[in-house]
Amino acid sequence: MEDSSIIQLYWERSEQAISETDSKYGKLCRYVAMNILKSREDGEECVNDTYLGLWNAMPPQRPSRFSVFVSRVTRNLALKKYEYLSAAKRNPEAVCSLSELEDCVSGREAVEDELENRRIEQAISAFLWRQEEEKRVIFLRRYWYFESIDSICRRSGYSRSKVTSMLHQTRKKLRAYLEKEGIEI
Repeated sequence: MEDSSIIQLYWERSEQAISETDSKYGKLCRYVAMNILKSREDGEECVNDTYLGLWNAMPPQRPSRFSVFVSRVTRNLALKKYEYLSAAKRNPEAVCSLSELEDCVSGREAVEDELENRRIEQAISAFLWRQEEEKRVIFLRRYWYFESIDSICRRSGYSRSKVTSMLHQTRKKLRAYLEKEGIEI
């Protein structure tokens, strides 16, 4: 099914939207979640949360690139879950205490922070599009999809030292680019 048709199903509040999303993008969601969480159970929970997140986001949003939207929702949820699980390992009492305060304390960012985050996102995107495709793909696999270096080496056919060198050089260029754009690091 075409992405536009799946999006329309969300707008019509048809439950078929979720099954169509799972059919088309379930594998991508699981891949993203597993690379971050490293647990099948947590990954599956994250994928289910993704479908709920998509359901709640549409309407009002009508994403232009549905695959990117789906993977971004999955990635953000997986990162939140990872942060929660990591915090729980350090101090379960603190996590419990903080969750009790959720209703009392606003965790929302200021409008200025949101605008700055979007500006940074756009700058990083512009930077990556200026890079050679292989460097861009390796960078995204590592820092967007959280793929291991070994996995990137297997996919690309490059040695570990070549991949780590490419990532180091790209990070160095990105830092210089962001500083040139006036973004504090």
